[in-house]
Amino acid sequence: MSTLNVSNITDGTDTVETGYVVNGSAKAWVNFNGTGTVAIRNGLNVSSITDYGAGTYGPNYTNSFNAADYASVTAMEGSGGYAMRYFTCGQLATTSMVVRVQNTAVPPVGQDNATCQLSFHGDLA
Repeated sequence: MSTLNVSNITDGTDTVETGYVVNGSAKAWVNFNGTGTVAIRNGLNVSSITDYGAGTYGPNYTNSFNAADYASVTAMEGSGGYAMRYFTCGQLATTSMVVRVQNTAVPPVGQDNATCQLSFHGDLA
């Protein structure tokens, strides 16, 4: 394999330092429909989404992370009569993770969402 050693990357208009690309960019992200048949709208380094039941999704990575302690950012939009939802991330693995979306009912229950957005940051294997 060849290695490029450069300090900046440009497309002729915009320039970015390679350190930002290597260390600061999302290594995987996905926007998907979480209701009915789960379907990816757009993404990077996410090959599929596993539907584990109401409000519980598992993005599967095309290229694995090198360790299971990477960071994730989650955002959901949807209906259901609840003004607030919260998210739990668990079962981190280098090849996938599980995200559970719950509403604020008592007791809280999993709730599907029409627009789900996830972003993952860390080092790829």
